[in-house]
Amino acid sequence: MTTLFDPTTVGDLRLANRIVMAPLTRNRAPDAIPTPLMAEYYAQRASAGLLITEATAITQQGQGYADVPGLYGIEQLDGWKRVTQAVHDAGGKIVVQLWHVGRVSHTDLQPHFAKPVAPSAIRAHTKTVLIKDGVPTFVETSEPRALDPEEIPGIVMDYRHAALNAIAAGFDGVEIHAANGYLIDQFLKTGSNHRRDDYGGSIANRARFLLEVARAVTEAVGGGRTGIRLSPVTPANDAVDADSQPLFEHVVRKLAPLNLAYLHLIEGATGGPRDLPERPFDYAALKAGYHAAGGQGAWMVNNGYDLALAQQALADGADLVAFGKAFIANPDLVARLRAGGPFNEPDKTTFYGGGDKGYTDYPPLAN
Repeated sequence: MTTLFDPTTVGDLRLANRIVMAPLTRNRAPDAIPTPLMAEYYAQRASAGLLITEATAITQQGQGYADVPGLYGIEQLDGWKRVTQAVHDAGGKIVVQLWHVGRVSHTDLQPHFAKPVAPSAIRAHTKTVLIKDGVPTFVETSEPRALDPEEIPGIVMDYRHAALNAIAAGFDGVEIHAANGYLIDQFLKTGSNHRRDDYGGSIANRARFLLEVARAVTEAVGGGRTGIRLSPVTPANDAVDADSQPLFEHVVRKLAPLNLAYLHLIEGATGGPRDLPERPFDYAALKAGYHAAGGQGAWMVNNGYDLALAQQALADGADLVAFGKAFIANPDLVARLRAGGPFNEPDKTTFYGGGDKGYTDYPPLAN
């Protein structure tokens, strides 16, 4: 029987095991520049089969939180080169998560203090993070403006350029962030997309932006080095759709021909309940539809997994299991899972911002 610790091939990547470190925003990149401390942090966790970086802005317009990294400036790329080199020196594989937050932002973070952009001028009922007097502070998001149709191709090209930057910075691949109520997800879902042009209304129109981005990225760096993250029913960042099942079945069918390395599925509410009675969703049907359309990418599951649940997921046909918060406090999570524990508990007060405390100072298993 397949176990978490068995090697596998995912697209162009040969992975030492099926354990994935999920993207975890930590707000430790002042001026959007990755630091040497970040290189240490990721290298500590390189025993995972695959590391997915914290969400990384493809442009300044795509930034929604203070002190998150970017992938569009020379200093940012130099910082990421230190990270990828450290991970590779430790024997790991790492991909970067490409991020445009859309409306989940604040004017203080935008170029020239402009309004954030979105499919429609509908404010998100959620919060973002600014640094005030040196302290991360949660604030309400700003009112966005609707993107003009002629602006959209430029953002698609921003994703393409960021993917090329990622490969130049030494990443093994990229993950398109199409989940959790950020820009691509905003286009997908009826609660945030009220457009009446080719990017709104029907399922095919609402999925258009995602598919344009996915095609642009795979054409630039190859499907075998590209993954995509989806969250069909999470309420994160005020993301709501009237009927998620047909929407996401359409999405995965259209993604199938791109020969992606993997699809990364958040099951249920991001960081919350796996089952949402008010938003039922059939993930097995979604997976079956993807395979029926010829999709060959690995199926990565995420949300609330422990060792037993992860092994059951593999038995049920998943290929990879992503662990999030467990990796914060357990840099050697692979060894701890293999041993059945014990596990460090994360200090939630250090999740966002700060230095090495709660970041690189968690102890490994004693020899």
